[in-house]
Amino acid sequence: MTRLITVIFALLLSFQIFAHGPTPQKVQESITVNISPNKAWAALKDFSEFTKIMKIRSVDEESMKVKYEMIKKDVPFSDYNAYIVIKNGANENESVIQWTARFYRTYKLNPPIPEGQDDETAVAAVKAIVLPGLESLKKSLEVK
Repeated sequence: MTRLITVIFALLLSFQIFAHGPTPQKVQESITVNISPNKAWAALKDFSEFTKIMKIRSVDEESMKVKYEMIKKDVPFSDYNAYIVIKNGANENESVIQWTARFYRTYKLNPPIPEGQDDETAVAAVKAIVLPGLESLKKSLEVK
């Protein structure tokens, strides 16, 4: 009887192995800006530029954090949720802007995965948004 239960359990477990979908992906980058956190936050929460491609989900004044999701649909990733947070830098006139994005590849089923819908393509596409976005924020904030 014990052997039968073990065999049944092993069979059920083997099916669970194949039921796995795509792995969640994460991109987290940061940049140091020569401006105080309060000034950086005041500029960042002027959402006029954000709302062209993003939908603001929440704003946390105390944590200086903006959570948003992507509006654009013609991208090689899905279920994109992200936040940008302003943190204290090494001194009072320095801030660290951290951008964290979580998402999945476009193709949600198991292999074979069509070309251009894999994890690597999704990560590269998100980095192509985050890295230039941080550089752009740095340039615009340090000019003000």
